[in-house]
Amino acid sequence: MKTKNIAITTALAFFIIFPLAVRSDYYQHIMIIALMWVLIGSSWNLLAGYTGQVSFGHAIFFGVGAYTAGLFATKLGISAWWGMIGGGLAAMLVGLFVGWVCFRLRGPYFALATLAGGEIFRLIATNWESLTEGMVGILLIQTFRSKLPYYYIVLGLAGLCILTIHLVMKSKIGYYFVSIREDQDAAESLGINTTLYKNISLLISSFFTGIAGAFYMNYMAFIDPHIVFSLHYISIMAILVGIVGGVATIMGPAVGAFIMVGLQETFRSAFFGLAPRWTSEAHALVFGLLVIFVIMFLANGVVGDWAKIKRKVFRIKA
Repeated sequence: MKTKNIAITTALAFFIIFPLAVRSDYYQHIMIIALMWVLIGSSWNLLAGYTGQVSFGHAIFFGVGAYTAGLFATKLGISAWWGMIGGGLAAMLVGLFVGWVCFRLRGPYFALATLAGGEIFRLIATNWESLTEGMVGILLIQTFRSKLPYYYIVLGLAGLCILTIHLVMKSKIGYYFVSIREDQDAAESLGINTTLYKNISLLISSFFTGIAGAFYMNYMAFIDPHIVFSLHYISIMAILVGIVGGVATIMGPAVGAFIMVGLQETFRSAFFGLAPRWTSEAHALVFGLLVIFVIMFLANGVVGDWAKIKRKVFRIKA
């Protein structure tokens, strides 16, 4: 426990000091994006990892949150930062509808239903031009010229999300989530209202994902349907973050987020200009190979199989 507390304190100190020590806008940007993925990955992990409801449609909530913030500014004349709260609440409302429709299904059928839902929302955002501006997208003026405020805002949001999930999973509700994941029929036979608790998990997950989308709108200052409702960029990336880091672990998505964003940026920049330009197109192949490797050798992810990694790689006895 003492070692764990030291590790947490060291990590917090590192993240707080990082933007003050590293003044490069480029590296601060990478950290901001990675922390945003900590927020999204942790949210997905609550629903899929702890409750057993694997979602391929988290782009729904991300996109709803992003568009809520954008519409607050462009249609209502209200600061897009208020849209962060509104984005989380709007994503929860959509989550209620998604849960009402999709929780009638189980397993792969639920996953396919959420995937279809994501595509439906993307098409709605593309074609409802009077509201969303369609493929023209929504453009805002950034509030801050410095990346420092954005960094600390997303750091706080990521920390709040992780803490909330930790407290939820330590509560009676968390045990209900796990019982549903392990055997839904057995949980129902014990009197647990599985539909209710699956919806609670989805609401928490959609709320934080919606906030992440609203933050993205404020930070990037531009969105369109193919960005924020993207299957591969949002929904699949959320799954990869969870799988690589370790599903059903509190810190797994955080570790997975930094691994995936680090790999993505390394290949996008062609190894920071040191490799041929064609390597910038190879990140999808590397992601696929990484997932295959994790499934074959680290089925519980980096955090879940950390004891195995220490024993096999670093020769440290657990």
